[in-house]
Amino acid sequence: MAKRHLQHSPQATAAGPPGASPLLAREREHFLTAEPVKPGVVRDSIIASWNRSKEWLVPADHLELPYDPNPNRDTRLTHSARKVISDLADQLASEPICIVLTDADGVVLDRHTGDSALRAHLDRVKLNVGFSYSEQHVGTNGIGTALEGRGPAEVFGHEHYAEHLEDLACAGAPIHHPVTGKLVGIIDLTCWRVDANPIMMAAATTAAKRIEEALFEHSGRHELALLHDYLTACRRGHGAVLAISDDMLMMNDRAREILDPADQQILLAQATEALNTGGRQLLVLDLPSGATARVLCKPSWEDSSVAGGIVQVQLTPPFEVGSSRHEVMPPSVTLPGVVGAGTLWTRCSRDVDRHFRNGEWLVLEGEPGVGKLAIVRGMHQFHSPAGHLRVFDGSAASGTEPTAWIDELAEEIDGGTSTIILRHIDELPGEMLRALHDVLEPHRESPDIDRPWVVATRGQRIPDYDGDLDRLLRCFPRTVEVPPLRHHIEDLRELVPFMISRLTKGGSLTCSAEAMRVLMQNRWSGNIEQLYQTMRKIVAHRRIGTITVADLPPECRANTRRVLTPLESIECDAIVQALLNLDGNKVRAAKQLGMSRATIYRKIREYGIRVPHIPEQPTRP
Repeated sequence: MAKRHLQHSPQATAAGPPGASPLLAREREHFLTAEPVKPGVVRDSIIASWNRSKEWLVPADHLELPYDPNPNRDTRLTHSARKVISDLADQLASEPICIVLTDADGVVLDRHTGDSALRAHLDRVKLNVGFSYSEQHVGTNGIGTALEGRGPAEVFGHEHYAEHLEDLACAGAPIHHPVTGKLVGIIDLTCWRVDANPIMMAAATTAAKRIEEALFEHSGRHELALLHDYLTACRRGHGAVLAISDDMLMMNDRAREILDPADQQILLAQATEALNTGGRQLLVLDLPSGATARVLCKPSWEDSSVAGGIVQVQLTPPFEVGSSRHEVMPPSVTLPGVVGAGTLWTRCSRDVDRHFRNGEWLVLEGEPGVGKLAIVRGMHQFHSPAGHLRVFDGSAASGTEPTAWIDELAEEIDGGTSTIILRHIDELPGEMLRALHDVLEPHRESPDIDRPWVVATRGQRIPDYDGDLDRLLRCFPRTVEVPPLRHHIEDLRELVPFMISRLTKGGSLTCSAEAMRVLMQNRWSGNIEQLYQTMRKIVAHRRIGTITVADLPPECRANTRRVLTPLESIECDAIVQALLNLDGNKVRAAKQLGMSRATIYRKIREYGIRVPHIPEQPTRP
């Protein structure tokens, strides 16, 4: 990937917004009329892009964009980006920002914004699905310039080559395939020029990395899962076995022996369609050769966006019965003991509720203390108040006899328990992970209506997790991420009174507006659990009356001077993660995030980020 050093032009440090300087506008006119451009006014990267735009004969006074009425929006990129864009759109719902996804040619595949005025303007400048915003068609812009430079690009106001884009600001980050390194698309944030903010670049870069992680899961994990299932099926029987996915086709010797080419074509088409619908299915096909085939199609994963799985074929005499295809099991949730109305929290609860209704086993991911256990308990009490719930804690399993722990779990699965919660499965040793998989595997696709709902909880996703854990996770077709408290900080207005009522058993204690403001300014690294422990300390010395700022414990005093917006919270998280990954090196973190050193120092102070101190290594004589 080409490296890009972000430069800040004089207009970015003036009183007005970046790209609004009349001086910059004048130098753009000089460039377009072949007059000399004053050094130091326009960033070098912008001058280079202007030169490319002129060589491509891009018109500066109007837009001539190629349009594809039916772009391919059913790709691994779009499927991998869908949840990332949806989560980011929820976080930025109140911000005048548009999220744009393009392919490697700059063709817009997806666009999300909650601002009607911005949406109307983007329609006028054709920043919409099907139009190409490559540099050779539009000139300098966040999407096309990022494609040309193969790195992050931000373009403000008059830095755009086409005059119709001068009221906008955009930040584009490239998305690379995690295996091949090929540039596959751009994630771009666009807003009004007057709302331009360096935060946009950090948010776009973070979103691009999340999409790349999702691409890796869709490719690497899927391919490994398919290969594992194929080899297992070949070892267990002597029949014809095929492995099918978008990018892979494997066939054992027996399949090549009994299926002629015409039969293979029909069988592959029908099996692929069945795998696309999801769920295990049994087909009966009349093949061109005259043979009748019983075809068992079993997906290797439960991600409906990418089809793939094992196909086992048995040739039989013709059936008198018609089709014997198996049926496939065919949406604000207020849960007991759980409060919160923020967008991300509500969405999480709805997702869990949907998976409960469908009987789908589930993994809940999230930071410690976000409320994973509370959501599952609430869902169980909401749907099965008379049913039995059992919790198995992986963090405590190391002090018990592994065989006894597993045997007890097996008894609960077979004994009519309604809901089973497996906490902290990522803390189980390898031996128990393997044993747990062997217990769960026979039941994960069981049609038994009395099968318990099993939910596993774990910490944040780690791309290179242990192979035993990866194998166990295949027993759980769905994953839902529980957001950290700082990403739905508005829910403190409900959480604090709820916790006070619980701790005082309905007593007459309230929280003042000033104290609530201070609580909302805290980052809450320990999430809801940390908030609960804080409220316990407060209630211990004040049982009635009103909680004031003076009642708050010292450790919860806010490091920031105001409540962070969702976009600022995302940027703060990105800075913290970069500093942790780079051992606290601010210069390298700034370069990784596409910021200047001055910007990252200012953000560290503004957000109250504590930089880890890395002692200097002694020099050798």
